[in-house]
Formats: sequence, C-alpha cells, structure tokens
Amino acid sequence: MFTLKNNLKLAHFALLMSALNFLFFHYAFFAFVFNDVDYKTLNGIVLILSLIILMLVLNALVFYLICFLSRYVGKALLILFFNINAIAVYFVNTYGVIIDKTMIGNILNTNYAESSSFFSIKLLFYIVILGVIPSLFIIKTNIITVKWKKFAITSSLALVLVLVLVLANARNWLWIDKNSKVLGALAMPWSYSVNTVLFYSDKYKSNEKEILLPDATIKDHQKSVVVLVIGESARRENFSLYGYPKNTNPLLSKIPNLFHFDANSTATYTTAGVKSILEHTNTDKLYEILPNYLYRNQVDVVWRTSNWGEPPVHIKEYQSREALLPNCKGEGCDYDEILLTGLKEQILSSKKDKVLIILHTSTSHGPTYSTKYPARFEIFKPVCTSVDLGKCSQKELINAYDNTIVYTDYLLTKIIEDLKQLKGYQSAMIFVSDHGESLGEKNLYMHGVPMSIAPKEQYEIPFIVWISDGYKQVKPNKILSQNHVFHSVLNFLSVQSPIYDDRMSIFK
Repeated sequence: MFTLKNNLKLAHFALLMSALNFLFFHYAFFAFVFNDVDYKTLNGIVLILSLIILMLVLNALVFYLICFLSRYVGKALLILFFNINAIAVYFVNTYGVIIDKTMIGNILNTNYAESSSFFSIKLLFYIVILGVIPSLFIIKTNIITVKWKKFAITSSLALVLVLVLVLANARNWLWIDKNSKVLGALAMPWSYSVNTVLFYSDKYKSNEKEILLPDATIKDHQKSVVVLVIGESARRENFSLYGYPKNTNPLLSKIPNLFHFDANSTATYTTAGVKSILEHTNTDKLYEILPNYLYRNQVDVVWRTSNWGEPPVHIKEYQSREALLPNCKGEGCDYDEILLTGLKEQILSSKKDKVLIILHTSTSHGPTYSTKYPARFEIFKPVCTSVDLGKCSQKELINAYDNTIVYTDYLLTKIIEDLKQLKGYQSAMIFVSDHGESLGEKNLYMHGVPMSIAPKEQYEIPFIVWISDGYKQVKPNKILSQNHVFHSVLNFLSVQSPIYDDRMSIFK
C-alpha cells in the first residue's frame, strides 16, 4: 500500500478511499443483495451494478467534499471511519449483527464487563489490517487541492451520474424501500453514523418527563410478595418445560403450582425488552414503570441487578452487584446467585404488607456463555469457550447456552424455596426474559436483529410462574406478552388502579 504515490489529487484520493471502503467493509452488504436479488436476470444485474456504482460514487463525493473543506478534518474523519468500520464489520461478519438504531442502543448501553468479553485476536486482526494500516496511508498521503470551479464541476457530474442511476432503477425502488433498513444498517460508515444520530434523537424524546399513571390504592392487608425475575437472552425453546429434549429444567419440573406460558418479546434487545416488561402497555412514550408506580403507591419495592439497560428506576432500594457483594459468601457471588443474598431476610424485614422484588439477571448473555455459571452446572459438554462463536461447533455453542438455562433453573428453584419459608405471606415468582437468542441458526448469533426480520429464536421467550397455595388461581392463558407482567403483579398484590386491565392479568 505504501508504494502508492504520496501525492494524490483530491478526486483521486476520494475515489481511492471510496474503493478501499467498498472492498474492505461491504461483503455483508452485497451478500445480502445477492441472496435477495435474482442476479441472473437483466433487472437483477442492473440493480447490483447500480448499487456498486452508487456506493463508490456517493462515498467518494462525501469524502471529496469533506477533504475539500479541510484536508486535516477530512483525514481525521477517514481515519476514524476506517477504524470504526473495522470493528463494525468484525461484529457483522462474526455474529451476523445488523447495525441499526437498536444495535447502537445495545452498544451504548454495554458496560465494560460485557464489552471486554468480545475481545479476541480476530478482532485485533480486523483493526490492524482494515483500520490501522489504511490510517497510516491516509496520514502519509499529501492531498493536492483543487479550485472551487473544479470542485463544483466534479461534484455536479457525480450528482448527475447518481441521478441517472436512480432513475434507471425506478422499477427497483420498491425493493430498495422494502430493504432500506437492512441496507442502511450494513453500509459503512453510514450505518453507525446515521443510526447514532437517530438513537440520540429518540433518547432525547424519551428523556422527556415521565408520564405519571393514575394513583392506586391497596385493597387489603394480606401480606403478599412477588419476586419478578427478568431473564437475559433466555429463549423459550431451550427450556425442557416447553418440550426441549435435553433436561435443562430438572428442578422446576418437579415443583407443584408451577405454570409456564408461551410468550413473545416486543423487541430483540435489552433496553426495549425490559421496558416492555415494566410498562402497562406497549408504547414509545415514557410512562411510569412498575417499580416506580408501586413504590409511589406505598408498596415496598427492591431492585437487584447484575445487568443494565432498564428505564430510570426511582426507588430507595436499588442494589447493584457491588452493593450486594460485601454480604455474599461462596462461589455463587461470582454469578447471578449474588442477587439472592439475604433476599428472604430483606422481605421479612419489610414494614409493609405488599412487597415487590425485581431481580434483573444476566445469566444467558453471550458470547461468553461458559462463564455465566459455576463449574458444577456444566452438565452438557463439550462447551464453546471462544468469543468467536463461529469457530465453535453448534453443539458446543448450544451446550454452553443450555448450561446457562440449567443454572437459571437452579436460581428460580432457590427463589421458590425461599418464598415457601415465608410464614404468613402469599407469594409468587414470575420469570420472563427480555428477548431470545440466536445460536447459529441462519448464521445469526446472539440478538438485536430488527423485529421486522428477526428469527423466532430472538423473540420467543419463557414466561414461568409459581404461586403459593390457596391465594390466587391462574387463567388458562395462551400466548402472553411482556406487558402481562404489570397487570399480573397489580392483581397479585391487590393493588387497585384505574390503569389495571384484567384481560392482561394471568391471575383470575
């Protein structure tokens, strides 16, 4: 690469950058196009050639404009683009992710512990080969600028070519519009650039003042407690309670008064999934969520978490892993069992009749499934231990994931056993996941695919309920939504509210 001339005219430099950007970062883009378009027909050939030319010309035009206005700013942006592109295509090629607005939300809501689990030699290779080396060339190259007149002529000719190609593809506009979200999510660097702007625009709207729900009243003085367990990346089909052939629920399957329902998540990423579990209806607006609402209406609410991505929680007892660690003993403190530390004692210490405990777990979050459970729960072997999931056999990957479900089975059983020991309380445990998980099906991994094209593995979730004897009965529900949680908790805790919808409660 460094044998190229150090001095390049602005137009030549912009074209070269566009060509390298095209070659290095758009395999997934055109793999999608070739899979969805009949490239053996004349129309298919025209569409594919047009997309190639449009990508080269439009990117060159943007790079040309930026570098014309300022060579230093242009070079800095190109270096930034190439390095971020390298990281982005690593995740696109390795995990099959699509970098749309929701994926940007996942990235920006990821903490250090999760992001560091993705590090691999392969990622470093991508950054060095596709990011660092082109950056050195960009730094070394001397760009020969042009006059305004030359710039205007070149830009105008490029725009005319773009217009001709757009008009020539009039019959393909419907196909482009239909697939615009996927195409836009795979086009570098605009996938993350544009979608980051869209994400912050939506976040600004969501940060508007929380819409308070109508006041509620507590109907009786019966001591009642609900433990709501928000699962992470737990997909329904890998629970033996739902017919999975491997025994991933050896403990729960033996517990009386346990019910399980089919359910679907409203999204395939954590922030939206958790929001749906906690809100009374599926909406883009920021309504008061379940813990805030019940806390404001005199219910004792405790939130314990080893995860992140929840809406703003306004309660007194918000307990992170770090807050729980000093009182935790044993190997479980390194895993989600830490959320159960002193749980029974905290419930008994409450001075209120109604208690809601929310446990936000991270048990089945990838890619390092094998690190999410203690060694004694490694029932299924061999397991995938690589962050590059494509390097593992699907058997190894599924074994590692299934072990996280076995560990989930243990945690839920331990919660139920604690609740059984609460004398004088009517108790319930509700487990529902934020979304599902892909484990190599259709060459997809983990989650985050837009709902419009998401596979069922990413939105079919478990909804598991246990209740103590003699207080409530469960309806013969069919497919539930995450919004059923809000109304079911209100019902069980005898909270009377104008917002309550009996059709959305799992309890009679």
